[in-house]
Amino acid sequence: MFATLQFVLEILLLLLTCAAWGFYGACGWFSLRFFSRHRSQPSFDPQPVSILIPVRGVDQGALANWDSFCNQDYGTYEVLFGVMDAADPAVPILQGLTEKYPDRVRLLTNLPARGINHQISNLSYLVEAAQYEQVIFADSDIRVTPDYLQWVTAPLADPAVGVVTCGYVDHQPRRVGAAMASLGRGIDFIPSVLIARALDGGLKFALGPTIATRRSVLADFGGLAMVFNRIGSDFHIGQLAVGAGYRVELSPYVLENDCGQEPLQEVFQRELRWCRTIRWNRGAQYYGILFTHGTVYSVLLLLLSGFQPWAWAVVGLTLGLRWLQGAITVQLLRSPGLLPWLWLLPFRDLMTFVIWLMGSQGQNIFWRGRWLRVGDKGALQEMSSSTKSS
Repeated sequence: MFATLQFVLEILLLLLTCAAWGFYGACGWFSLRFFSRHRSQPSFDPQPVSILIPVRGVDQGALANWDSFCNQDYGTYEVLFGVMDAADPAVPILQGLTEKYPDRVRLLTNLPARGINHQISNLSYLVEAAQYEQVIFADSDIRVTPDYLQWVTAPLADPAVGVVTCGYVDHQPRRVGAAMASLGRGIDFIPSVLIARALDGGLKFALGPTIATRRSVLADFGGLAMVFNRIGSDFHIGQLAVGAGYRVELSPYVLENDCGQEPLQEVFQRELRWCRTIRWNRGAQYYGILFTHGTVYSVLLLLLSGFQPWAWAVVGLTLGLRWLQGAITVQLLRSPGLLPWLWLLPFRDLMTFVIWLMGSQGQNIFWRGRWLRVGDKGALQEMSSSTKSS
């Protein structure tokens, strides 16, 4: 009986490992196809644009991040920062930027919450204050180069394009936590987005660090009020734009997200929040991630087989394919600073598997100092102190 069960489990783990080989191959192929086609900078007709950045607190390298948006090789643009609480420690820093760039930078403070998602509430005020038709929603913890606006606004010249979005990594991580975060984003997340783009016949969602759009597009799908009380607002904004008849374009521009000295525990908690968000937004599709954990399955197979030579071969092939896919993707992302950290990839894969398992249950998330409960399609509820245990 035990021998039969062991045989069945070995076959199951072997099949799951083989499925993951296919995933690794698809990651490499779609990354190569996308980035090799978009190496040259696109032509663009610079239209005035408003960069809108909601801020809460001071992240690692905040001043350098925010200053980078104020130094764009572009025509007419403005940068609006929004801070809900005037006592936020970011306010003095941002006031310094308004003094440094008085004709370009504005700061809005004392912005009462319009919904549970404070980031989107903040953005709604910035949209109302923006001068221009083209607007860019940008996270406060990213850093950009002077050609950023040229890259992300170029696709908007096509009226059929309603949203442009970007991937992001820490190109030069200095600590283990930052490296683990960047490996997940660069080697798994961005390629997975490209696979979804191919399978769905185009991107059907956006990525939060940058969303370039037009105010008319926002009006066509009902505005940001549609996502005041939802988590995964980037996903929903892209989905709403597609529902309104527009395309979502992924820019080949890869943002810099300096994770600095972020500890591994914070990386884990953030990605657990993301997983629960994905599960409640995408439903059964979340469980398709089952077929991507080849490293874990191959090691389990090795243990179950009693370290048989054929199982060692499976582990070796799996790790070889994984490292090859990782090396190819890192080069395509122009992130050679990640290469010295590829030895962490098996540990990154184990962490990804554990987070995925934990994300498959539970509704509670911790986000920017607040406990929230996630429901169907990302609906949010404020939590009382007595309901924070799951």
